[in-house]
Amino acid sequence: MKNAVIIFTRIPVPGKTKTRMMPYLTGRACASLHTCFLKDICRECEKTGYDIFVYYAPEGEKSTLVSILGADKTYRKQEGEGLGERMLSALREVLAEGYDACLLTGTDVPELDAEILTTAVSKLRTKDIVFGPTIDGGYYLVGMKKSHAEAFTGQTYGHGSVLQNTVSHLREKGRSVGYVRTLQDMDEPADLRDYRGRMKRNAGLRAKATGQYLMRNVKISIIIPVYNEEKTVGHMMGQLSPLKSRCEIIFVDGQSSDRTRTIIGDEYKVIESPKGRAVQMNAGAAESTGDVLLFLHCDSELPSRPLEEIRYVMRKNRAGCFGIGFHSMNFFMFTCRLISNIRAFAGRIMFGDQGIFIERELFFEMGGFPEIPLMEDYQFSINLKTRGIAVGMTPHRIYTSDRRFPEGTASKLKVMWEMNRLRKLYRGGVPVTQLTKYYRDIR
Repeated sequence: MKNAVIIFTRIPVPGKTKTRMMPYLTGRACASLHTCFLKDICRECEKTGYDIFVYYAPEGEKSTLVSILGADKTYRKQEGEGLGERMLSALREVLAEGYDACLLTGTDVPELDAEILTTAVSKLRTKDIVFGPTIDGGYYLVGMKKSHAEAFTGQTYGHGSVLQNTVSHLREKGRSVGYVRTLQDMDEPADLRDYRGRMKRNAGLRAKATGQYLMRNVKISIIIPVYNEEKTVGHMMGQLSPLKSRCEIIFVDGQSSDRTRTIIGDEYKVIESPKGRAVQMNAGAAESTGDVLLFLHCDSELPSRPLEEIRYVMRKNRAGCFGIGFHSMNFFMFTCRLISNIRAFAGRIMFGDQGIFIERELFFEMGGFPEIPLMEDYQFSINLKTRGIAVGMTPHRIYTSDRRFPEGTASKLKVMWEMNRLRKLYRGGVPVTQLTKYYRDIR
């Protein structure tokens, strides 16, 4: 059999394509994402051995598509007034060239694979028309052995009953209909988040151009709770300066009484909330827009490429943290570092000074940090562990201040012992309000 597949697309011009992704993505990012969709779909079409035709909307230059898909395809402009008329015209034109079957697919479904295409052609041996349904009630693929105008005439598009209405009309006309696998098209930001979720379970999706792009460009929000941090906030701002254009940064001030707000000024977004680390972090999360939320202590020192490290971990995980380190050479600080990292890696218990990061959806599913005056990070990690959420750890450490530990080896050992005792009492059911009496606020 002589078969053909039509890739029906716009040209990926910034501001003209995937506009429903804006402003979550910039116009340029939308065009880059569409380019990835085209590459993935074309690669699967090529695996079938079918002749490939590219029908494109007139906006932009054909050369853009040729540079993406290759010069060995047949390129034609779409003709017709509405979407249905343009699809019918393309199918009719290609089938008239002697093909036994022709498939037409859009470019919003980067999970399309060669098996779906070959299955669609196989179904056309017994069916007049075959569709690839989308989760939202439309279709990403239509295939025919000869043109059937009734599949497109009188139809409207862009709503949840497109496929249902089309099939009902076809059956009234006595046409037989077959289906291939249902897929999710990528129209809105939520669709990208769903794709990222499937990527964590499917290495094949991570290997696609779309998967690679989404891993490189996952949006990160950094949330820093502050209270009387005039001694540390300047250093933190210096670390964040190179990241300003690459992520969202939110300081959450717990009504500081020192110069913290003055030092931050207008350089970063600052919101206010009642004092309390959990309350402040939850308030920052509510104001954020990122796909991944990083909760960062103000006295922390980030590794050189923190966003890349987070994205690397989040390829396969829904939550994670940095390994922790201290600049102190004291033996007990080394021991504290070792125990903390083992606890996070093997025991899946992360502490706030390790820079906890987590998928946005999961964070809100969890109800955020428990708004308790102490142990909010500990309880949050316990809650994640109870739900069976695996956590990852970055290869490089975040360094945190040892300001909670006084000078002297014996004094440091005493603080470590007290903190371990507080966690044990908490696990034993002692009210957290009682434990706060033993926890020293060092700011």
